[in-house]
Amino acid sequence: MTSLPRLIPLFPLPDVVLFPRASLPLHIFEPRYRRMVADALAGDKTIGMVLLRPGWEADYRGRPPVFGSGCAGRIEECQPLPDGKYNLVLRGLTRFRVVEEHGGQPYRLATVEPVPESEGASSDLDAARRRVLAAIGKAEDGPAVMVLNSDLPHGAFVDALSQWLPLGPLERQSLLDCDSTAARYARLLEVLEFRQVEQTWGRSRNPVVH
Repeated sequence: MTSLPRLIPLFPLPDVVLFPRASLPLHIFEPRYRRMVADALAGDKTIGMVLLRPGWEADYRGRPPVFGSGCAGRIEECQPLPDGKYNLVLRGLTRFRVVEEHGGQPYRLATVEPVPESEGASSDLDAARRRVLAAIGKAEDGPAVMVLNSDLPHGAFVDALSQWLPLGPLERQSLLDCDSTAARYARLLEVLEFRQVEQTWGRSRNPVVH
């Protein structure tokens, strides 16, 4: 498992979930998070991405509740901008569980524990990949073009799909919470098949104009 500092800054967002092995571009503009990035760059370059729970709007400037699990990322690229903002790219390292939050900074800090992941039998994962790709091919809102590396390991492959397919934040969180590559494939297939049913049901309910 990738080494993870015990204490890391948290970057809570309402619509972004980071996955291990995936890359995430971010534009940092709020003063508290500009400070967070500056401190991370001076330290171990690690930031913990967490999803805000529904209802966060009432206390966004404070400390609204977040989901208890997230994904730590390391700053892979960073472009400081003249106005003090940053463009950066985080590379997903490992999932974590929030143990305790701490004060002392304008941004959120937490003690975290890494959460291990397992893979599964190779033949089962091969079959799961084929089922997921077939479901993507049937989806009306799927990507028009997908460039896939057939040599990509299963964990990296399903995490990349989870990161970049057009999914809702709660769907992504449910994928992140899966404890194995096999479980993430299965959950992604559930999400895709449910969306296909929704699309089919929506078409069947179109009103008939006489």
